[in-house]
Amino acid sequence: MNFDELFGNFPALTITGLEQGAIYALVALGYTLVYGVLRLINFAHSEVFMVGTFTALWTWEALGYNQNSPAPAFGPLLVALVAGIAVAMLASAATAVTVELVAYRPLRRRNAPPLAFLITAIGASFVLSESFGIGTARAPFGMPDLIPSKTVFTVFGAGVTNIQLLILGVTLVMMIGLDQFVNRSRLGRGIRAVAQDADTAALMGVNKNRVIVLVFVLGGLMAGVAALLWNVRYGYTKFNVGFLIGLKAFAAAVLGGIGNLRGALLGGLLLGVVENYAAGLFGGDWKDFTGFVLLIVLLMFRPTGLLGESLGRARA
Repeated sequence: MNFDELFGNFPALTITGLEQGAIYALVALGYTLVYGVLRLINFAHSEVFMVGTFTALWTWEALGYNQNSPAPAFGPLLVALVAGIAVAMLASAATAVTVELVAYRPLRRRNAPPLAFLITAIGASFVLSESFGIGTARAPFGMPDLIPSKTVFTVFGAGVTNIQLLILGVTLVMMIGLDQFVNRSRLGRGIRAVAQDADTAALMGVNKNRVIVLVFVLGGLMAGVAALLWNVRYGYTKFNVGFLIGLKAFAAAVLGGIGNLRGALLGGLLLGVVENYAAGLFGGDWKDFTGFVLLIVLLMFRPTGLLGESLGRARA
């Protein structure tokens, strides 16, 4: 155990952990939304994120950017980012809705048992992943360097970069927007009503299928934002890029209290920070291991997660 590494780089490890955790949190929102309404673990959500990374890349290539392109000026950069995030969000949302309509809705019509949904979710995940694997020859793809990393200011000697500020800022904006939408809008009340009691909500005039589609759209939009931030920060994508991110995002959702939007944010940030602390203390090989150990230990003492409030009981 290297305590010198941990305490000597504590501020830097914290900042980087929050940055990573923000991406986990955005993906985790999709898991927690679907589970809150359907009590379904949508394992295909990791591939919804993966689709977003590729469509953002293809959008930038269509605009003339590649790995060798110089960093654009502010105006073209803004156009590239807005176009990339818009296309990634739309593509991820469309993928999520397609999975719902093709894979899950027929099972609901037949009152299939929960195990059938679980197997179908895993199957849909593999279908999407392998489709992109075949289409891309399983090769990794690099991203254009649109935003060169620059230190904006320091916190206790640790530099905070423009990319880190972008990731944290966008995540907070998206989280606040989604939270307000679910808790204060008419459509959000419909989501909470179906999450609490779908039959009673139907008697009150709420269209359950429309609410379910809306939930998948919202989860896909969040995954699309996470995909663009991943591209900007890590600079590559691959057909299976969503696998580990999806597992960690699911762990973050459970950690914070699956079905709880604010819990997904808290769980993602906490998971990212703890992983980084473990990397500093034990070495990089322990990073992924430690996050899941944390999840297991927490659930032993608090099975409902840190916040534990279901989506249906969220208050306006």
